[in-house]
Amino acid sequence: MMHCFSGSWDIAQECLRLGFYLSFGGPVTFKNARRAREVAARVPEDRLLIETDAPYLTPEPHRGKRNEPAHVALVAGALAAVRETDPEHLAWVTRENARRLFRVQR
Repeated sequence: MMHCFSGSWDIAQECLRLGFYLSFGGPVTFKNARRAREVAARVPEDRLLIETDAPYLTPEPHRGKRNEPAHVALVAGALAAVRETDPEHLAWVTRENARRLFRVQR
């Protein structure tokens, strides 16, 4: 897993080729994070993860304050918007990806 991915699409492609999942956190909600959103929009659905990286990298509108796991919904909402899907679908997809990656049984 590439934690708090912030690289270019070229780097993302290499990570994906090597079998990594790409995880996105609070920075995708920042106004100046155009590249992160563009990359997140292109990551194959089956290799996408979301995170908060609490207590750091707090998403908008709480930027500058201590981050907490509850803010993952803001990250999911931002990613759903750039991927043009609904947040519930994105939550389901990323939950299934995390289960597969970390080998969590149902």
